[in-house]
Amino acid sequence: MAFKKAVWITAFFAITTCAQQTKPAASTPNSAPGASPQRAEPVLPYTPSLDPAAMNRTADPCVDFYEYSCGGWRKMNPIPSDQTSWSVYGKLYEDNLNYLRGILEEASTAKNRDAVAQKIGDYYASCMNEPEIEKLGAGPMKPDLSAIQDLKSTKDLATLIATLQLKGDSVLFRAGPTQDPDNSDEVIVNVSQGGLGLPDRDYYLTDDAKSKETRERYLLHVQMLFELMGDSADTAKNNAAVVMRMETSLAKASLTRVERRDPYKEKHKMSVPDLYKIAPDFDWNAYFAAGGVPKFQILNVGWPDFFKDVDAQLKSESLQDWKTYLRFHVANSRSPYLSAAFVNEDFDFYRKYLRGAKELQPRWKRCVRNIDRDLGEALGQAYVRKTFSPELKAATVDMTRRIEDAMALRVQQLDWMSPETKQQALAKLHAIRNKIGYPDNWRDYSSVKIVPNDFYGNNLRATEFETHRELNKVGKPVDRGEWGMTPPTVNAYFDPQMNDINFPAGVLQPPLYDAKLDDAPNYGNTGSTIGHELTHGFDDEGRQFDAKGNLKDWWTKEDADQFVKHADCVVDQYAQYIVVDDVHINSKLTEGEDVADLGGTILAYIAWKDATKDMTLKDRDGLTPDQRFFVGLAQWACENNRPENERVNAITDPHSPGKYRINGVVVNMPEFGAAFSCKAGQPMVKPPDKVCHVW
Repeated sequence: MAFKKAVWITAFFAITTCAQQTKPAASTPNSAPGASPQRAEPVLPYTPSLDPAAMNRTADPCVDFYEYSCGGWRKMNPIPSDQTSWSVYGKLYEDNLNYLRGILEEASTAKNRDAVAQKIGDYYASCMNEPEIEKLGAGPMKPDLSAIQDLKSTKDLATLIATLQLKGDSVLFRAGPTQDPDNSDEVIVNVSQGGLGLPDRDYYLTDDAKSKETRERYLLHVQMLFELMGDSADTAKNNAAVVMRMETSLAKASLTRVERRDPYKEKHKMSVPDLYKIAPDFDWNAYFAAGGVPKFQILNVGWPDFFKDVDAQLKSESLQDWKTYLRFHVANSRSPYLSAAFVNEDFDFYRKYLRGAKELQPRWKRCVRNIDRDLGEALGQAYVRKTFSPELKAATVDMTRRIEDAMALRVQQLDWMSPETKQQALAKLHAIRNKIGYPDNWRDYSSVKIVPNDFYGNNLRATEFETHRELNKVGKPVDRGEWGMTPPTVNAYFDPQMNDINFPAGVLQPPLYDAKLDDAPNYGNTGSTIGHELTHGFDDEGRQFDAKGNLKDWWTKEDADQFVKHADCVVDQYAQYIVVDDVHINSKLTEGEDVADLGGTILAYIAWKDATKDMTLKDRDGLTPDQRFFVGLAQWACENNRPENERVNAITDPHSPGKYRINGVVVNMPEFGAAFSCKAGQPMVKPPDKVCHVW
């Protein structure tokens, strides 16, 4: 079973993973196959959190503040050919990869290694050993492809699907442990929609010219994978049509991304006998048994209509068609871990066609990502020892406390919320748990068998370890100390069921947090990110969970109506912005992030003013302290994007483009207009009665 925690986590920044969209690059000669030469001690390059060179001072900040703050950066930072976009976040992410590479190369060649270094070093060596991987070709998939071929009836599908999902294959639907929406201290089973090869259900159902073109190109991708598995061209073409037909049916039965923002739409608790009533032709008992799921009484079904379609296809599709569907999804999931022919095809469709990348990423980057994903808390231990000092942790903890104090003040001052609801909001705020840097307790990977020359096997064993680790949570109390991101991750998130905000060490490095600079840009940058995650606890999704993380309505009807009214101001504003060509932001999809961007910046500004109230602040780099706050805010969002990637993001990404995450915020902050002496009627100044404010 592909068990991942099913929650409504909201991350600060969307980074497109390349784990399934890559191909091998040539190896660098070394003493060990696939290994790289010895490298010097890794060092993270330094860029200040406010870089005057990144600005375009010829632009008028009151006309286009994003261009004023980021125009220089965008000019100096064209998109690398192996990237689909390039940003301040993305560049730090790549710098972190290179830093981690140094750690892994040292671990892979050192003579005296501890157990952690042995795991991560041998995994890296196996991933870099291209000759061995190439020699095996498609062979590593043979046991699972044979198991598919040996299926005797559709009744046996449940057991096989559970087995494939245990190995990480994206087959038919998603399953995983989740916190009980009514009792967040307990873990139950969750099953939800999935089983698609395209990024979103809308790709199958939208009839504009680009969507039709994408479906045709996807058919060619599916056909090519069947040919790589040995099918003739004609057979592969017919098989591709089968996959498309079955996936289109699943897509029609799936909720849209906007619908899934409503947690009540995905809450349907029931027993297994109740699930049999929805999908009686799928052997659920066999499925849960084959997956090794602990005994349970209640599960949650994300969207029952999806499983009705699964059941209908069990009746209507032949056994051979089901075998065809499964063969494709095994090959599609495993392509990144196979020979060059599979990896190249994976890249050509998912990265090159869909997102516009010009060339494949070096193999070492993919290998680092694999280890960060599969053994991330082992690799993370080495990372935080070198990058995350106690002083840095103390500074960010203090900043977080100040921003929480600002949130409490804002709640108390709201003119649209009743005292009753304010009391509940403050209770939730004070219950939020702050996780900064890294976990208190590191994950134990000692049972994961890592073999130096078995990359495919290492990936499967690491995946199965993680799947079983997740499975074993069912029926047990929630571990509220667990993290959903690895320490080197350049991102942050809020988890409404945990009611916690999480800031990995990777996101607390320059140019995002810069201990060398004054507070103004740090509060504008990292402070607004902290405020962003805090505000997620009170956005259109987060506000529906109480202080304990239970899905519970703690609002009066009048206050809830007022929230919707204020949030709709933001929705209406962002709906006017264009992503690419004639494609507008889907502002109902981005609502939570847009509300969090605005609320987070306001909170950071208030906290900064409080933190520096007894200081004499000076101008620097030709900027006043207030101007430095806002430029520091803007420069985290500097980015360039390929139009293909923008199209995918317009459908799938709940974040607005960087330009609007900045300009869309400052137009709602009179403090910005005052800082830059903007005049009424200029683009970055809204009339007072049009200003949006939620929190």
